[in-house]
Amino acid sequence: MRDGGRLAAAIEVLTEIETRHKPVRMALKAWGDSARYAGAKDRAWVSGLVLDMLRRRRSLGWRMGDDSPRAAGLGALALLWDWPLERLAEAAGDEAHGPGPLSEAEQASLAAPRPLSEAPPAVQGDYPDWLDASMARAFRDDRAAEGRALSERAPVDLRINLLKADPAKGRKALEPLGAESAGILPEALRMAPPQAAERTGAVETIPAFSKGWFEVQDLGSQIAAKAAGEVKGKQVLDLCAGGGGKTLALAGAMGNTGQIYAYDSDARRLADTIRRADRAGVRNLQVRSPVNGDVLKGLEGRMDVVFLDAPCSGTGAWRRHPDTKWRLTPETLARRIADQDAVLDSGAGFVKPGGRLVYVTCSVLPEENEDRVAAFQERVKGFSLAPATDDPALVAHLTADGYLRLSPRTSATDGFFVAVLERAP
Repeated sequence: MRDGGRLAAAIEVLTEIETRHKPVRMALKAWGDSARYAGAKDRAWVSGLVLDMLRRRRSLGWRMGDDSPRAAGLGALALLWDWPLERLAEAAGDEAHGPGPLSEAEQASLAAPRPLSEAPPAVQGDYPDWLDASMARAFRDDRAAEGRALSERAPVDLRINLLKADPAKGRKALEPLGAESAGILPEALRMAPPQAAERTGAVETIPAFSKGWFEVQDLGSQIAAKAAGEVKGKQVLDLCAGGGGKTLALAGAMGNTGQIYAYDSDARRLADTIRRADRAGVRNLQVRSPVNGDVLKGLEGRMDVVFLDAPCSGTGAWRRHPDTKWRLTPETLARRIADQDAVLDSGAGFVKPGGRLVYVTCSVLPEENEDRVAAFQERVKGFSLAPATDDPALVAHLTADGYLRLSPRTSATDGFFVAVLERAP
């Protein structure tokens, strides 16, 4: 495909996302299905541009003086991909393939874009206006900078599975993909984000992946799992296990001692957990699927650790799923908050005296984080806050109350929140 056809396709996909409220993956798939002539490089190019347009949707509109999908596409190529005006004009004006010649107003905006420093914080940070008060609570005057960091392209992080390999072996196996230490945790590796129009190297092609030596997992997610503390020989319940990423991280830390139970209210989310656990060499896992009835009966008050990776807005993962920040509504947030309260109340019943309740979200919003913990402590007595980590490399990310708050700007991870509550002996 020529540049003009690729640009026109990206504008078409963004228009489809915004007018039909489609998730970006579905919209890109629909375009790909209809564009059989597009090769792998064309699809990567269009996908990369659409994702960058979504990441910087508001700031591009501000700088262009126009919030249309066309302006976002032109602005992204000029302001994010550093295309010169001549190349952009040629692509847009490609009579057979492009979206149409540049107007005088577009040429003027591209030549002298509106200064972003004059924009309100929500525009500078590329998030909806209605979230500005929440972002201000979380980050105060840094909220625009935090929003910009949440709008960058994300790296690919990997966790070396200590049940089958050590960090040195893992790094050597992943050398062909350029993986390096991610810092903070010795078993965490990182692949830099690819250029916007390129695909990340496929980790599944590395033979060590099939052997179970490593898993793809954001560094923040790995750190959150570490907040469970010493788990070797313990009884651990992962109550919102989902696809099993943190379950496997916990199992790796347990070294096949003790017992870990994985449960999720949606049985479909557990579908891959057993397969992934087999590949990872996990032998102390019990998957408790809700299709089998009251599968958690008998675990009440017996768990050393109950790990709650609670359902949330996903605001901490905007780098990876930029369309979700524009689909989030106050009503959706209210439903997630109700889910979080229910999960906390349920999880508390499984913690034994002296045990730990670890509450985790991939959200940066206080309404889903500190507010939920405070409300839980009002409803359920006998749980006290403990520092979420004593790791010297992480204590700088603790709040005054002992919560762990991670973000792309401060810790080079996705946005995560961790609270540790200990039940009285």
